[in-house]
Amino acid sequence: MSSAETTPNSEAKPGKLLTFRTSAWLGWMIESNWTDPFIFAIYSIIRPISTAAILIVMYLVIRGGDFGSADFVNLYIGNAFFILVGAAIQGVSFGILDDREHYRTLKYIYIAPLQVPVYLIGRSVASILVACFSVLITLGFGIIFLKMPIALAEVKWGLFAAAFVLGMAVMICLGLMLGSWTLIIKNNAWSLGESLGAGLLIFSGSVFPLSVLPVPLQWVGSALPISYWLTLIRRALVPEIGRAYPMYTNLSDLQLILILLGFTLVYAILAALIYKRFDYIARERGNIDMVSNY
Repeated sequence: MSSAETTPNSEAKPGKLLTFRTSAWLGWMIESNWTDPFIFAIYSIIRPISTAAILIVMYLVIRGGDFGSADFVNLYIGNAFFILVGAAIQGVSFGILDDREHYRTLKYIYIAPLQVPVYLIGRSVASILVACFSVLITLGFGIIFLKMPIALAEVKWGLFAAAFVLGMAVMICLGLMLGSWTLIIKNNAWSLGESLGAGLLIFSGSVFPLSVLPVPLQWVGSALPISYWLTLIRRALVPEIGRAYPMYTNLSDLQLILILLGFTLVYAILAALIYKRFDYIARERGNIDMVSNY
């Protein structure tokens, strides 16, 4: 063999940034269904407005039409940003299932010279970017048509940026844990992400404060990072109204940030350990190239 020839194992792996960027682009194309940008833009506008309309009708029936009240503003913001939770969590698991069951390329990704966890994180970020459009449109609809008291000049942008980045980081870690589990599930794995997202809605404080739940369930909600994240988002976007929401009123913004940072570090460690374990099991069982036909 000449010195110019190399074996696949001797080829240098692409950098993490290149892997992340490529997987995020691929995830974006899949999330947009490979369609025309104009058609996808129309869909991205109609979907969140339809979801917001359902919430508005429910509130009209139960509470009347005071859309400027603190209760509705906190409910609306929490519901809007919870879209990102489902997107971040499901992005990894759906990425694995898409590549394994639909496109049947997961086995090729595993033998390619790249780091699979970085690839999966990129897929999750693409899902988050798509969801960000839904969040922006939902908030814009509330500001323009419902006259919600969200003033850009009053937003605490520094707090919002810190909370948003930490929140997305911890959600991606949670998604990586869930995605690791889907590696070894043979049947009905598609429903796992949606089921977890629906369950987290109860414990997130997005629709109602945790205080309305039984005490044991309040502990569950307090043991999850989502409720702290949404509290920070509310306090950043509508400082006065957000502080009036009956959740963690005894904690300052800095304390909530530190708590969320702690969750992020713990979840990052857990995600790395859980992925390593389930990845090993999946390789041993031959699940990487398995097709369940579900």
